[in-house]
Amino acid sequence: MSHLSERPTNPVVGQDLPHESAQLHVTGAALYTDDLVLRTHGTLHAHPVQAPHAHARVTGLRTAPALEVPGVVRVLTASDVTGVNDAGVKHDEPLFPDEVMFFGHSVAWVLGETLEAARLGAAAVEVDYEPLPSIVTVREAIDAESFQGAQPHLERGDVETAFDGAAHVFSGEFEFAGQEHFYLETHCALALVDENGQVFVQSSTQHPSETQEIVAHVLGVPSHEVTVQCLRMGGGFGGKEMQPHGLAAIAAIGARLTGRPVRLRLTRTQDLTMSGKRHGFHSRWRVAFDDDGRLQALDATLTADGGWSLDLSEPVLARALCHVDNAYWIPNVRVNGRIARTNKTSQTAFRGFGGPQGMLVIEDVLGRCAPLLGLDPADLRRRNFYTDGQTTPYGQPVRHPERIAAAWDAVVASGELERRREEVARYNAEHPDTKRAIGITPVKFGISFNLTAFNQAGALVHVYKDGSVLINHGGTEMGQGLHTKMLQVAATALGVPLSTVRLAPTRTDKVPNTSATAASSGADLNGGAVKNACEQITDRLRAVAAGRLGVHPNDVRFEDGVVHAIGGTGEQVPWAQLVHQAYFQRVQLWAAGFYRTEGLHWDSSRMQGSPFKYFAYGVAATEVEVDGFTGAYRTRRVDIVHDVGDSLSPLVDIGQIEGGFVQGAGWLTLEDLRWDESDRASRGRLATQAASTYKLPSFSEMPEEFNVSLLEQAHEDGVVYGSKAVGEPPLMLAFSVREALRQATAAFGPAGTSVDLASPATPEAVFWAVEEARAAGEGHPDDAHVEVAAPGDPGVRPEQPDADARPMQPESERAVGAGARP
Repeated sequence: MSHLSERPTNPVVGQDLPHESAQLHVTGAALYTDDLVLRTHGTLHAHPVQAPHAHARVTGLRTAPALEVPGVVRVLTASDVTGVNDAGVKHDEPLFPDEVMFFGHSVAWVLGETLEAARLGAAAVEVDYEPLPSIVTVREAIDAESFQGAQPHLERGDVETAFDGAAHVFSGEFEFAGQEHFYLETHCALALVDENGQVFVQSSTQHPSETQEIVAHVLGVPSHEVTVQCLRMGGGFGGKEMQPHGLAAIAAIGARLTGRPVRLRLTRTQDLTMSGKRHGFHSRWRVAFDDDGRLQALDATLTADGGWSLDLSEPVLARALCHVDNAYWIPNVRVNGRIARTNKTSQTAFRGFGGPQGMLVIEDVLGRCAPLLGLDPADLRRRNFYTDGQTTPYGQPVRHPERIAAAWDAVVASGELERRREEVARYNAEHPDTKRAIGITPVKFGISFNLTAFNQAGALVHVYKDGSVLINHGGTEMGQGLHTKMLQVAATALGVPLSTVRLAPTRTDKVPNTSATAASSGADLNGGAVKNACEQITDRLRAVAAGRLGVHPNDVRFEDGVVHAIGGTGEQVPWAQLVHQAYFQRVQLWAAGFYRTEGLHWDSSRMQGSPFKYFAYGVAATEVEVDGFTGAYRTRRVDIVHDVGDSLSPLVDIGQIEGGFVQGAGWLTLEDLRWDESDRASRGRLATQAASTYKLPSFSEMPEEFNVSLLEQAHEDGVVYGSKAVGEPPLMLAFSVREALRQATAAFGPAGTSVDLASPATPEAVFWAVEEARAAGEGHPDDAHVEVAAPGDPGVRPEQPDADARPMQPESERAVGAGARP
């Protein structure tokens, strides 16, 4: 066992503790960025001037009418930028554009004494546009060959030979939607400038260091003139990893020009229409199985809808390609990736960061092919699991693959799946108009940033003379419980009660050059840095204690606020007393900690290496009931066993698993983003601009029975206190909901019906799937999206995006439908 993962006796980590700000959250006392406006005198308010076109050239901009509006102080335009007029890390996102790239793109910002004055001023700004042709859907982008960024290629084995020798070959097409983050707190920034010109920005950001960097280069100043603080966020989910930077820069420009604090907070509609979402994907695939139902080959092309600029689309796509295998051994793989450029918001990070999109492809393939192979979907999945000694398509060994099977078997046992499947079969036989099904799916998710350099973190730990402790680290708190875990890590590493330790807000002038709180790596990276800082301090204190106790420093122990020695006299020195003594011996009582994830290497040009520290595993089984008249459904029961290693904070982790599952279920079944695809003037407008039109999971969608447990005996060596990441992996457990819906709709047709289910599988989509299943029972295979064709036809190749969506296939090959119904 490594030193990093080893736990002392009676550690604070592993205890069931509530979120450190839980009481503040539920009482309303917790402060968020926008709450700080009330504590800041003379604040101005910013409002955007948004373009009413999906794509247009700005030919005229007249700000004078806005300045005549009472309360308007200034209108910010490109001429006010003293540095670089760009808010993107790829330098493809003009802060003040002269070419509008999506409906709602901001071309100017108005500052007012009140938000209403700023709003009226924005409405008064006169802008002339020259409309240009626009691309709204990913299919339009494919047809127009409108792509941007890298086009990665991942390959292993001899794909063509595997297909030639396979007993069963299927091919198909699948397009699935993105997802709106819909965090409770919209994007917000508050900027002010002190008497020395130092810019201080309070920002709701997952990446304070990058917000600092972007603000600095927009202002044309070095980073040391900008400080960014994130007190806490009311949700992030990846939506605040890149998107806050430009908004913070707008506030900073306004503060520098006016000498007054500037507050920028998007309304819900502005947030929805201006910020990026999860990438929707289009996929074409071909898959081969042997007679035993074991995967032989996969050939696929994944096209991500990147929106108008790159943002994080390249690493999102790379992670999608690296997760197209999910938990399954596929000996021969060829996957091509590309990023569509469309006139929509620039799509960005979202919980799972491309992993869910890649995994959804293989889960959809298995769900559609299982009936055609005459196999139970659960059996098909189980027999294709990774086993010891196998590697991913990109060459990384899969460690502890037995945990996939262990979690699967635990769900089968605890969820009583054998008995309940018999009950489902009886129910379906007796109820022609409603059907039930149980879907079970696994998760294998790699943990670490795609870019190796991001896998580092820092911390600053202060021990004061009275023994109290203050910790600073580079991670941000968005409700996920990172700060709670860091308090537990610090208390464990120092050997003090949790009440001894306090945590300060995340600031760039305390811990510099930090990575985003993303990639599920917050606890791994910052926990390692906090532990490192604490151990530097205890190493110094150990020498002081050894002199006092008359023992070797290696025999000194720190436990529960007292210091003692093994094999000593039994004397116990209170922590605070030892710290006080150390101060008078001029021993340093603070430390800067650092951590870097070891063992990573990645060649992005070849898509080969070991980019992940480890894999997180999980299994979920979901039972659903579908109404054959309406397509409405309900989730009857969910059983989950998830691998978090040795949990740092079990209550927090279980909450993350529950929340991730529900958010994943929302993406796959409810949350239906819609853009205007017409040729009207409103083309490209986001139609789902509010909670009234964008359906989020609510209490009515919660499973009636929800059982979550942590995988036992799952210690992970080489990670802080043997824990594993929990932020993103649970979202993919929701695949079980979609697969249960597929099986329930198939039950309306004859045995062996392969259901083509859209994503999101809204009640409308489920109704059409039910109709297709019924049509298959009436002898209309075309309506059921399954066909067997004449021999000799070469079939479709996934790398031919312009080919007909439903080609004829050789006799040994079947085409499965397009994944969506008009």
